[in-house]
Amino acid sequence: MSDLIEALKAIGVSEVVLAINYQPEVMMTFLKEFEAKVGIKITCSQETEPLGTAGPLALARDKLIDDSGEPFFVLNSDVISEYPFKQMIEFHKSHGGEASIMVTKVDEPSKYGVVVMEESTGKVQKFVEKPKLFVGNKINAGIYLLNPSVLDRIELRPTSIEKEVFPNIAAENKLFAMVLPGFWMDIGQPRDYITGLRLYLDSLRKNSSSKLARGSHVVGNVLVDETAKIGEGCLIGPDVAIGPGCVVESGVRLSRCTVMRGVRIKKHACISGSIIGWHSTVGQWARVENMTILGEDVHVSDEIYSNGGVVLPHKEIKSSILKPEIVM
Repeated sequence: MSDLIEALKAIGVSEVVLAINYQPEVMMTFLKEFEAKVGIKITCSQETEPLGTAGPLALARDKLIDDSGEPFFVLNSDVISEYPFKQMIEFHKSHGGEASIMVTKVDEPSKYGVVVMEESTGKVQKFVEKPKLFVGNKINAGIYLLNPSVLDRIELRPTSIEKEVFPNIAAENKLFAMVLPGFWMDIGQPRDYITGLRLYLDSLRKNSSSKLARGSHVVGNVLVDETAKIGEGCLIGPDVAIGPGCVVESGVRLSRCTVMRGVRIKKHACISGSIIGWHSTVGQWARVENMTILGEDVHVSDEIYSNGGVVLPHKEIKSSILKPEIVM
């Protein structure tokens, strides 16, 4: 999120409006701390019921419109990419339409809703959901720049901006698409999150390599918070992110995984292809792999093996999980 905030500050954005629904108290507490840290105002718009991808804009209408009449960005929270905001503003001004969307190229467009557009102008012609025949290879990347007038098209009810609003704007020849440079990934699913982490770390290597960890214990791209503690004899990487306040004891092996805030990984544990939730513990000689997901405050005992377990928060795991299953 800090990279996103930096990109917004670079184009002069001083305030962000965040639509929240799930665990709003937790989000607001975190965001208040984050707001002070990054120096940008973060205002929350809380949904009392899920309103889809367009309804929250109607709910936050008063927060999005000011006297300037300038367009505003809308970002999906479950995607990760580079953020070419300056280029998108220039593109939006050049075409004079009502809305701009970012699109990205994919190898298998039949899995997605495809954006059919004029290559020369970027004008969106139509949307085709999971086409059986090839109509294009560009899909919605979840990054939009909208004129305030778009809000007049949205009612305060559960609404999809992709399926209900954008097709109407496209029918009036007022919707344009810009191809996203750089990487992109929808990280709404754990396996995709791990892929997105790899792409993000690859981008850091190219653009801000000083942020990556270095040392004889590091293999490939690794991101370690400055408050985390790493023991002797560890081997970490590739594609690992370690959050604030984590303690990684000696002899630990980590690869292709995310270790969130306040986690303790005890001696000689091995974690690969997994996500370890906030304030969890992985015991000595434990082995956690194959897209195991530990929720918040999960404690895995010593010498336990987890093969793809999905463990809900506040659990203690005393026996091995031999095949992928949900532990409630």
